[in-house]
Order: sequence, then structure tokens, then C-alpha cells
Amino acid sequence: MKSFKFNLEKVLKLRHFKEQEAKNELGEAIGILVGIENKIKQNDLMRKKAAQERFTDINKQGANLMTDWENYIMRLEHEKERLTVEAEAAEKTVEEKRGLYIEASRELKIMEKLKEKQKLEYRKEAFSAQTKEMDDLFKADRLNSSF
Repeated sequence: MKSFKFNLEKVLKLRHFKEQEAKNELGEAIGILVGIENKIKQNDLMRKKAAQERFTDINKQGANLMTDWENYIMRLEHEKERLTVEAEAAEKTVEEKRGLYIEASRELKIMEKLKEKQKLEYRKEAFSAQTKEMDDLFKADRLNSSF
């Protein structure tokens, strides 16, 4: 008896490929988002450190150095605002990619279920045909042995 052959195997492979591509794109988008979040955390640490250092030895630093610290802190705050906007855009991208991945995964599962259903149906038909063949052989053997 011939083995099971799924007629839509090429479509199934294509869906596997699309699902893997969507997973890779989602991973890249998440990586970008995590990188931006890490930059925001690093920025916060640098601002805290700058705020602490700004007031150490005020008498030795002088007014010019205090102004430099203030400017540096302001620059870090602007950088954080820019990174926050980037993070929001990256989050939207992650959500879009997640949706694409979920859709590709759903389509793949549908195709895999169809394959399993057809495979099960093939096995039932093969078992039925094999049983019928065995019955026919048994009947023929009984007829031959009665003569």
C-alpha cells in the first residue's frame, strides 16, 4: 500500500517559512525595543549621578561648572524624551509584528490540522481496505478448503 501524501505539502512548507520569518521579525523588533529601554535606564542612571555630582564641593567648582552640570542634565532629559518617543514607536512596531506572527502561526496550525485530518482519514481508509482484503482472502481460503 502506498504511503500517505499530503497534496498541499508545498503550501504547508510556505506557511512554515512565513511563520518563521514573522517570528524572526518579531524578535528583531523586541530586540530594538529592549535596546531603547536599556538606553533609557542608562540615561536615568547618568542623570542621577550628574545631579549628585553637581552639588559636591560647590565651593571648588564655581558657577561655571554648575552651569555645565545643569546643561548636561538638561541634555540628558532631552535625550530621555527622544528615547521615550522612540520606545513608543518601537512598541507599536512590536505589536504589529506580534499580530503578523500570530496570524502566520494561526495559518500554519490550520494547515497542520488539515494535514493531520487527511492523514487520519487516509489511515481509516487504508485500514478499511486492508480489513476488506483480509476478509476476502479469508472467504476465498474457506471456499478453497471446503472443496
